[in-house]
Amino acid sequence: MSNHIPDASLEPDYNENPVEFDRLISKAISRRSLIKIGSAAGAATFLGGTSSLAMAFSQATTLMSFNNIPANTADTITLPAGYSYDVLMSWGDPVLPGAPNFARNNDADAQAGQFGDNTDGMEMFHLNYADGSVNPDRAILAVNNEYYNDEFIFEHGEAAKTLADVRKGIAAHGVTLVEMERKPNGQWVYLKDAPMNRRLHGYAAFELTGPVAGSEYVKTSTDPSGRRVLGTFNNCGSGRTPWGTYLTCEENFNGYFGAPEGTELSDAQRRYGLSESGFGYNWWPYEERFNLAKEPNEANRFGWVVEIDPYNPDARPKKRTALGRFKHENAAMTINRDGRAVVYSGDDERGEFLYKFVSRDAYRPNDRAHNLTLLEQGTLYVAKFHDGGAGEWIELSYGQNGLNQANGFENEADILVRARDAASFVGATTMDRPEWVACHPSSPMVFCALTNNTRRGTTDQQPVGGPNPRAENQYGQIVRWMPENRDHASRRFGWDLYAVAGNPVVKTGAYAGSENITADNMFNSPDGLVFDRFGRLWIQTDGNYSNEGDFAGQGNNQMLCADPVTGHIRRFLVGPQGCEVTGLTFSDDHRTMLVGIQHPAGQWPNAARDGVPRSSVIAVRRNDGGVIGA
Repeated sequence: MSNHIPDASLEPDYNENPVEFDRLISKAISRRSLIKIGSAAGAATFLGGTSSLAMAFSQATTLMSFNNIPANTADTITLPAGYSYDVLMSWGDPVLPGAPNFARNNDADAQAGQFGDNTDGMEMFHLNYADGSVNPDRAILAVNNEYYNDEFIFEHGEAAKTLADVRKGIAAHGVTLVEMERKPNGQWVYLKDAPMNRRLHGYAAFELTGPVAGSEYVKTSTDPSGRRVLGTFNNCGSGRTPWGTYLTCEENFNGYFGAPEGTELSDAQRRYGLSESGFGYNWWPYEERFNLAKEPNEANRFGWVVEIDPYNPDARPKKRTALGRFKHENAAMTINRDGRAVVYSGDDERGEFLYKFVSRDAYRPNDRAHNLTLLEQGTLYVAKFHDGGAGEWIELSYGQNGLNQANGFENEADILVRARDAASFVGATTMDRPEWVACHPSSPMVFCALTNNTRRGTTDQQPVGGPNPRAENQYGQIVRWMPENRDHASRRFGWDLYAVAGNPVVKTGAYAGSENITADNMFNSPDGLVFDRFGRLWIQTDGNYSNEGDFAGQGNNQMLCADPVTGHIRRFLVGPQGCEVTGLTFSDDHRTMLVGIQHPAGQWPNAARDGVPRSSVIAVRRNDGGVIGA
């Protein structure tokens, strides 16, 4: 079997996009119907999805054949009739030679050989036969391990108290890569001790590339070159490239750093949420690189998109600094019609921004060595949304748009390290926590989940309007846009709101949601967004699962499926108690769907072995072996 997928096998095919599909979407962007609704701040308007969602919603969808399932609060996985699931892998399962089975008292060395904690973004990369054709029954799965829970990882159930605790916690983070095999009965299993298996945790070596590499902003006492980093942390969403690499995204990296009380932190550090106490992990007293008083530049080495080659276990993962430093939720890539790679990414914090990277060089089908350098150089942009459906991308390059020494920006590396400051300076639109971005597989249409923002309308920096239409927004919405002339490198785009989440059972007006949200399919806090290759949009939630008050009837976190043209949304999966449903990928034939269940809080899975609920990846299949969702 070969270890590389030919580039051409993943190359986007814009020619498969029907003319009628383009016509419908162009109409949806250009002929909007403004729907007047009430809001907490007074009268407001927002775009209701398609160019009248009510008119489009009367059309039947052909994308989904399963029936909508009801919300619930059960401590299990709920799926439509005709579907079933297996648990593929859970936190603590052994993946490297010599690693023991899960036990709560396992130490750092054990955890370094086991599946990490709190699964998130993931991608599946099929292996090849010797003749170069894709093997449908063998693959590598790359999975993010975002963080850990004190109450479960340590027997004492509290923040780290010793260096041994810290080492175990660091080992639970990062990325797990495992080989997988499909059995004759259709069930996928992961292969323990397989040669491609890897754990890229907080002690693994990573390389900085691009404009920031080697700069003064990332040099430390242990790495005066500013090019070699230990670890990746808080890996949230993901992405993949057409040349077969995995993109993992560093999100809330700030929480791992701290400093003695009274340490004076800079405005730039505070802008990224760095503080003396962090998130209470308590690493900095035991590992000096997390002590901001001793290593103030260490935090600048996190907050990047990281490119990993799953087919080459010896390749050092690359932190791609040209894509900017912020709390990356995911990295949605598409190949523009001129061949350049375009990566969209949201900064997941209330009042932060939506970004776009355009590579300098063009993608070359079947030239993987060249393509492995595409994310090293390019141009970063930030989005500004105008009322009425127009938008623009503002360039974040030194010397452009006032980003120069006179205004406090020293060079391009400084801009990329302080991307948030640069975006604020050029007047980008503050967003309601931009989470996953998803690019349609055959049209230049892009969606982004804006999960929620309870601060919207409460500060001058976060006014109500545009794609953020509600004050104190506890439900979230999904914005979509199309670039001018189908060109992802264009500076202009048109946008509308595809769906505005809400609760039509207990709310009216703005907080009931858009017309495609009903009592049967309602949800809150859209987070994960993934398109399958047939154009179905899968929506995962990470919100309030109290099932009470404003969230009555919405049940546990869930995954829904949506038709991007008609606006139809159906609930496909409900997760167990306390979990976030996050991370999604498919086998090449789309007959298996892998889904992440993060931080379950009840007895799932397997009645909580050792009394510990464990984050897991599940494999969903149709009982008749058909395509998921069809």
